[in-house]
Order: sequence, then C-alpha cells, then structure tokens
Amino acid sequence: MSLPHDYEERLYAGVLGKIIGVYLGRPFEGWWYDRITQQLGEIWYYVHERLNAPLIVTDDDLTGTFTFVRALEDYGVPAEELTAEQVGKTWLNYVIEGRTVFWWGGLGNSTEHTAFLRLRSGIPAPQSGSIELNGKTVAEQIGAQIFIDAWGMVCPGEPELAARLAREAASVSHDGEAVYAAQVVAAMEALAFVEQDTNALLDTALKLIPEDSVIARLIRDVRSWHAVDGDWRRTRERIAAQYGYDQYGGNCHVVPNHALIHLGLLYSNDDFQRALMITNTCGWDTDCNSGNLGCLMGIKLGLEGIERGPDWRGPIADRVYLPTADGGSAITDAVQITDRLLRIARRLRGEPTWSPKGGYRYHFSYPGSVQGFRLEDSPECRGTAVLENVLHPRHPGERCLGVRFDHVAPGRAVRVGTATFIPPEAQTMGGYGLRACPTLYNGQTIHARVYADAENRGPVPVNLYVRVYEGEGDGPSLYRSEPALLSPAADYEFAWTLSLPTTGPIAEVGIEVRSREPLAGTLYLDALTWTGTPRCRFARPTAGGTMWQRAWLDAADAVQYYGAEDRLLRMIQNRETGLLLQGTREWSDYRVRATMVPRLAERCGVIAYAQGLTRYYALLLLRPNRVALIRSWDQEEILAEADLSWEFDREYRLELTVEEGVLRARIGEEDPFGAISDPEPLSGGAIGLLVTEGTVEFGRVSVEPV
Repeated sequence: MSLPHDYEERLYAGVLGKIIGVYLGRPFEGWWYDRITQQLGEIWYYVHERLNAPLIVTDDDLTGTFTFVRALEDYGVPAEELTAEQVGKTWLNYVIEGRTVFWWGGLGNSTEHTAFLRLRSGIPAPQSGSIELNGKTVAEQIGAQIFIDAWGMVCPGEPELAARLAREAASVSHDGEAVYAAQVVAAMEALAFVEQDTNALLDTALKLIPEDSVIARLIRDVRSWHAVDGDWRRTRERIAAQYGYDQYGGNCHVVPNHALIHLGLLYSNDDFQRALMITNTCGWDTDCNSGNLGCLMGIKLGLEGIERGPDWRGPIADRVYLPTADGGSAITDAVQITDRLLRIARRLRGEPTWSPKGGYRYHFSYPGSVQGFRLEDSPECRGTAVLENVLHPRHPGERCLGVRFDHVAPGRAVRVGTATFIPPEAQTMGGYGLRACPTLYNGQTIHARVYADAENRGPVPVNLYVRVYEGEGDGPSLYRSEPALLSPAADYEFAWTLSLPTTGPIAEVGIEVRSREPLAGTLYLDALTWTGTPRCRFARPTAGGTMWQRAWLDAADAVQYYGAEDRLLRMIQNRETGLLLQGTREWSDYRVRATMVPRLAERCGVIAYAQGLTRYYALLLLRPNRVALIRSWDQEEILAEADLSWEFDREYRLELTVEEGVLRARIGEEDPFGAISDPEPLSGGAIGLLVTEGTVEFGRVSVEPV
C-alpha cells in the first residue's frame, strides 16, 4: 500500500497530538475526577503553571513510544517479520536500568521493571511479559498501551498490520487485556490516516481483538452509554462504577484508563480541545490517556484540528526529550521524530527514504514548526523580534522560519536558537530526569541557509552563534562566527567549522543579528544542520563548571569525575559491564584515544560506534594478559584476539580507529591485530569507555576524524 497523499502532515499532527496530550496531563497524573474538578475545574488548557510544574518534561509515555519502534529501523526487517524477541532486545539496548524510560518500582510492582528484569536474566519476549510468568494483575497494567502509538503511525491505512506490530511490541512487558488495548489504539491510529469516521475506527479495531475480551466489552458498553446518556459526566459515572480502579488491581490497570480514551473520543464531536478536556478531567493516568487520545485526534483531524482551539503549539515549540542509551538522540523535537517515523514507513513500503532540504536537521517544512527555536528573552534581546513559521520567500510550497525584527540598535540584539544539550531550565528536572549527550561538538561544521527579505531598507549583519557551558555555575558562554552582511533579497550559506577554545559542552546553536545603527527588517532561516566527525578532547573546561560531566551518558555503577586531562574520571562497576558514552549515532570514520589505569578489572577499554548499550565496537584488555577487538550486536563477537601482558596500576594508551568497516587497534606502540574488516559493519556511533567488574581510571580521551 502506498502512503496517503497527506501522510507527512498527518503524521506530524499525530506526533504533536501525543506530545501535547502528555504535557497537558502530566502535572496532575494520578489525580481522580473529584480532586481535579474541585482544584482545577475542567482541563481546557495547560495547567502546569497553576501547579508550579514545568511544561516540557521527560516522560516514559514519550520516550517509550518513540524509542521501541526503532526496532524496525535497527533490525531492518519487514514489518510482517518483526518479533517480540527483537523488540525486547531493543529494550536492552536503549534502556539504562534504574535511570531511563521507566518507573523503576520493583519486581511485581512496576510492570516494565518486572519485564526488564526478566529480559536481563535471559528470558526472551514474549515470555518476559506473560501472565504465566508475572501474573494477571502485573501483566495487565497500562504500559503496553502508552508506548504503542508509533506502531500505528508507521502503518497508515493498515490497521491489521498495526495491530500485529502492537501485539509483538506490547507482549515484551504485558499480556491479556493490556495487549488487546494496545492493539485497539494502534489499529485506530493507523486507520485514522484514511478514515475519519469514529464508528468506522471502532468497528475495525473491535474485529482485531477477541470478541469476549474485557476490552471489547468495555468498548461496546461505552458506545451504548454514549448513545443514550448525551452527557460525558453521566457516562463517566457508569465507567467508574463498572470499570473503575476498585474493580481492577495494581497501580495503574489498563481497563479503567482505556475506557476514558473512548469516552473522550466519542464525546469530542471531532474537537481536539474538547476530547482532551474530557479525558483529562476524568483523571486517573492522565498523561497516558491524554497522550494516546491526543495522538489519535491529531492524526484524525490533522494540524487544522489542533490549530482550531487554543495555542497548544506555541508553549511547546516542538521540544521533546527522549532520554535513552542513545544519548545523542535525547535532545530532539517533533519534526525530527516525524522524520524518523517517515523514514521507517517509507522503508517498510520500499519507497525512497529522502529527507526534506537535503537532510538538514532543522528544516521547518511543516506548517507552524519551529523545532525548538526560540527568541532569546534576555534584557539585551527582549522585545526585538517576532518568530514564526512562514512560506518560503524563494521556493513556492516550502516553508522556513521568519524573523521579523525592529529597534535593533547598539546594545540590543536578536538571537534565535535551539538547544543542542540539556538546556538551563531542564538541569534540575525531577521525575525521570534528563540524561543526554550533546548533539554538536568542536570540529564539526555548522551549515545554515539564510535569506534577507526583499523589502528590507538596508543590509542586515547576521552571524551564527553557539553557547557553551563553562565557568563556575556553568553560565553559557557565547561564541560567534564571522558575520555576513545581507543586502535586501540576498541569500547566504554559512559553513562554520567550530574550533572553540574550550572543552565545555555546546548547549545551543542559532543565528544572531547585531547592528551599530538602528535596524528593522526580516530574515528567513531556511535550514540549519552540521556535518563531520568532531575533533575534540573530553576534559573539564579551563574556566570550570560541572555540565561537562553530564555530557557523559552514565551506564555504570559509579563514576568519579576529576577533570584533569591526565586523570579525567574513575569508573566503578561491581557486577557485569558498565559503560560511559558520549556522542551521536551520526559519527563515523574516526579514531578514539584514551589512556587508562586498571586498578582492578576483568575487562576494560575504549568503545567506538556505540549505538546503545549492546551495539558497539570495543578494544579491551582482558584478564589474564589478553587483548581483544569486540563487535557487539545484542551479543558479543570477538573479531580478533591476541596475547598481551598487562597488569594493574600501570597506564596504558589505547587507540581504536574505524574507517569504512575496517578496524585498527593500538596499545601504546603495539599493533596487535593489523587491519580487521567487519563483514557486517556498524554504520557509526558514539565513543565510550568500558569496565567489567572493577575500577579503572581514564584520562586524555579524544576523538578525531580519519
């Protein structure tokens, strides 16, 4: 089946709907109807400020939804062949135990934690989530449903395929009614790309689950009550009486919450705002229910349906955090997520996987999209500009960011930027916390296409900038490119190769307008991206600060950071293997170097091309007196091994080079293997440090292109 003609925009609307729904419901997650109506009233819009909570947060609903679907991408198999076991292995690759994605509530208490422990112990999916192993109550909680939307979104017009994928993905951690609920949501979302009639969506989904299941009975009941009640509050009372929390055990059972999705859908009258109001006002697992319904309504109604109500999108600005073991993908946005899902959907259908504007990271191609770009609100910049997504001034049918500025004069500036690492407002985030690697590094080249409006009265000086965390308190320092002077109707393409005099992590990238004379006009940012492999050292900035430590994605028992170039950090791992990772999946053809002093360890060394916790190359010292080159893809494979005398408390210099599928290793001056070709090479990835059962000190860590 070919993709629907309006698939891209509806897909983006579905992603936005999911994000809006989660952010809307998150501040009062777990509240019941009575408390919500008494303290907040009906939930017609964001209430985070009333509850002194942030709007943009890390959330398991978003991280799980947009991470586990990557099994289709990583394994490259047809959708009809993907298995629960492969999705389970995807969990093990991307989830850092105790730190990312899930509520880590313990065995038999948190369903996802329970399933994760099963997977870690060697029990494959779907047994890992089965009623047989975990019991009915644990297996039928809500988690399968909340992670399921992306499977429906990559199957537009194919509800049967979406339901099959949902079953495989859901059964990693859940069973029974939880799987049926997930299948219903995914099937309706897949069909909503081509069918907007609510009854048709429900009829189709019901055919894909057992007729005698509780979920099927629940849907029939809610539909019949809707037909006679005419009041969502009356129907909510029936749901609470027949399918409420008192009827089902556990912390957050799927059945009561699934009913509220259908309540909001049926009483919405195809109004996005009204649908979310009803479901959120009813309470229980508000961010989960609102996220599923928001996604479905976004697909069903499109961007126009979201825009018809209040400004849902402005406060969010497309921003999303997805903390996983792929740290370079954590700081992202709704457009980048849409692009990834679009590539998956095209590959599943054998269609070319092209990207807008030549693959630029920030391309603003969807109406209203800003990809996290915001006007700086400092005293220097406040009130100098307006930012909006507009039709492209040169290319009909395309879109870009328009920056209309006024009253720019000495001491005043316009800066429009987006986060490339944990932004200041997210550094102390509670809840799940935000773990991420920077996405932009020293040595890479920033490319940006900028246009000046033809109606500008004179030339506009514009430059790129980056902010870097350095100094006490990590107050971001500003570094600028050389400026370009754009005459009216002129265009310019920046290519700024970063060679910054600091090792601090880059926190933000953007464009800036400054002038010695009063200035007004309009600039257009068509697209921005960066290319190349970094050339940088990893050390504490000379000016000080601590954010450089958080640039390392920590999957070890303990890490002690020192920051000196010859003594960067100490890793401690009590059992099994611990990793520290930094970088992005786009890095390729590079050399990673590090010095290390094993204090006590079974194995230790450096990593290249890391794509999570179970996919990488590693150069390792092994006890006793061995050195090995490892390729890990779900499980380890030795590419080369040799004798090498080494001992505790001595320093060793390791170097691992990967170029076009050929690996070379050096230990000091020794070349133990020569050139080693990998017949199934990894495509690229982050660098890392590794220790198995012990303690190792690392220093002088660097990466450079080859």
